[in-house]
Amino acid sequence: MRVRPSWSLNRMIPNILTLLALCAGMTAIRLALAERYEAAVTAIIIAGVLDGLDGRIARMLRVISSFGAQLDSLSDFVSFGVAPALLLYIWTMGELRGIGWALVLLFGVCCALRLARFNTQIGAELPPFAYNFFTGVPAPAGAGLVMLPMMLWFETGFGFFRSPYLNGVVLATVAAVMVSRIPTYSFKRLRVPREWVLPVLLVFGGLAAFLTTEPWATLLAVGALYLISIPVSIRSYRRLREHAERLRTAPQIPESPPHPIPNSRASNS
Repeated sequence: MRVRPSWSLNRMIPNILTLLALCAGMTAIRLALAERYEAAVTAIIIAGVLDGLDGRIARMLRVISSFGAQLDSLSDFVSFGVAPALLLYIWTMGELRGIGWALVLLFGVCCALRLARFNTQIGAELPPFAYNFFTGVPAPAGAGLVMLPMMLWFETGFGFFRSPYLNGVVLATVAAVMVSRIPTYSFKRLRVPREWVLPVLLVFGGLAAFLTTEPWATLLAVGALYLISIPVSIRSYRRLREHAERLRTAPQIPESPPHPIPNSRASNS
């Protein structure tokens, strides 16, 4: 009798986290339809946290598979492409009618194109200097950036941040940088030196504390830091690329031939 192969529950944890992220994205759409905007944004943020965990846990458990990669992309499209776009349309972009819907569609299409390009690069050979960078803004970061005006509205209550024209410009800009060739830092691949482990843990502990007391102000600060990191990543990528080009085109210095060993007989004669 043939025994069917089985997976332990531990090997299924990454896919379970991906499905939970998908459920969080779908729940955000439901909350948006009920006009519970703060809860909808929170659901998308939870989806982003789960999305950051599933891939790392898959690498730790060594259960990376093509099925998990495709499921992750589908979950990302719903949670970070469809959910934020519909949330913004219900919140303010619907006031622009056809134009607002066109901008929402643009964001969703650009998110799908960005994820499709990412999938085609899985397993591709990259130059060593490019491993710590993404091409364009990743989908979770793009979802967070388009929701920054909404978070500003939550924090301040100023009606300016709910303007469909402002949000339309933000939607179009973020959609463009998602499909652009701009190099952005891949924080998943950054390694922390041993002496910096404790300070990094303290920073994350402080961040968690501020999230419980001032969630929108804290998320706005994180978004501002990410925006600042984009020009820094561009400059760092160009510097690393130029250094690699110099090493590739530098003339090779021929090795000097070894000096002949003198003949002991001849020297003694």
